[in-house]
Amino acid sequence: MNDLWAARREDARRGVEPLAVRMRPRSIDEVVGQTHLLGPGKLLRRMIDADTITSLILHGPPGTGKTTLACVIAGATGRRFVRENAASVGVKRIRELIDEADRNLGDTGRRTILFLDEIHRFTKAQQDVLLGDVERGLITLIGATTENPLFSVNSALISRSTLFRLEPLTEDEIVEVVRRAIRDPRGFGGLNLNVTDDALRVWAVKSEGDARRALNALEVAVLSTVDAESEQSGGSDRSDASRRSASASIEIDKQIAEDSIQQKVAVYGDDGHYDAISAMIKSVRGSDPDAAVYWIARMLDAGEDPRFIARRLAILASEDIGNADPRGVVIAQSCWDLVERIGMPEARITLSQCATYLACAPKSNAAYRAIDAALKDVREGRVLPVPLYLRDKNTSPVDAGSGAGNRVRLVENEKYEYSHGVEGGLTGQDYLGVEKVYYEPSGEGAERAMRERLDEVRRRRRARRGDGS
Repeated sequence: MNDLWAARREDARRGVEPLAVRMRPRSIDEVVGQTHLLGPGKLLRRMIDADTITSLILHGPPGTGKTTLACVIAGATGRRFVRENAASVGVKRIRELIDEADRNLGDTGRRTILFLDEIHRFTKAQQDVLLGDVERGLITLIGATTENPLFSVNSALISRSTLFRLEPLTEDEIVEVVRRAIRDPRGFGGLNLNVTDDALRVWAVKSEGDARRALNALEVAVLSTVDAESEQSGGSDRSDASRRSASASIEIDKQIAEDSIQQKVAVYGDDGHYDAISAMIKSVRGSDPDAAVYWIARMLDAGEDPRFIARRLAILASEDIGNADPRGVVIAQSCWDLVERIGMPEARITLSQCATYLACAPKSNAAYRAIDAALKDVREGRVLPVPLYLRDKNTSPVDAGSGAGNRVRLVENEKYEYSHGVEGGLTGQDYLGVEKVYYEPSGEGAERAMRERLDEVRRRRRARRGDGS
């Protein structure tokens, strides 16, 4: 029997939907942003147009349209759409979804898209039940997560899915989203609403590329203004105020916009953690102290552990500066020690001092390249024995032909040559056993003098061995 109250209940549900839900795009062409995925000729757009959608994992910051995109894909491909949260869906529910998808495919020929929000919370027991039918194509799985799936999603899901990263919307794209909500009947198109450009820019900047946050701010600004007018005019409820405001002009200026969104929220999940530290390191390496301190400020404001930043600066000091400025690693070590002792907020000053010094220092990765080249030879080539004359005299191997108790007898040219016993402190001694150069100082900073000195040392050593001048 039909439920006589179903329509009324549905209207009530729609009446409380927030603006961000009402303004959700209904087609690919209504999606704002993500042109790197949905632009002409891009992979995801081609997959949608050709109806060749396979299992996907959509990852990116909040408010970038992951849920919206899943809905749009289902609509564009004509597939049945089922939405669940990976944190709450159990094995029993998964089996029910599989049975429903199977019946629907048999009865109507329509395949089912299962959208799993927070897919990084999907357990092994859940995926064991689902993945067989995903592989057979009975269900198309679309997962969404704000985490980096390579670190947070089960490898079994990763191997069966195509990964797409959604990026935060640009300021202009946020403005476009808000303007559309102002004009559209689903939004505030029925109101005589005037929003200044300054107000739009406030939301574009403070939303940090999060369309949902910008739309929520618009809704707060409009409804709070309407409610204020209702109280002043003696209205009894919001519907009364909305009806009167359809003809009355509603002004949203910069101050109202700022009040509606309050403090800017920094987006800083796992991706932000790795991306920001990567940006800081590359800024120091690129000798840009301004960019380096910005990324440090970005991390500190998001609650990053200052000791983590200090540790990475210490690594960077050896990796990217090295002997071009040997003081760099000393300063980085001091920075790390002080950060450990001082803590925040004062540690920010020490981090800034260290980062700006390292950014302005001459750069060389010669020491870094030297050890990696040597490790490569050790791991891939035949390990060189330590020459007899360099070995510890107390652990020298015995001469197998001279009896177990006799030490190896060294011929004259195999004796260790004591460097301090010759003029200039240089002998013709071979310390490796093969001709190999690993450390090649750059011409930057202190390494310029090191290079000149090392070239002279190598020339004199060859001359003492009689290998030429």
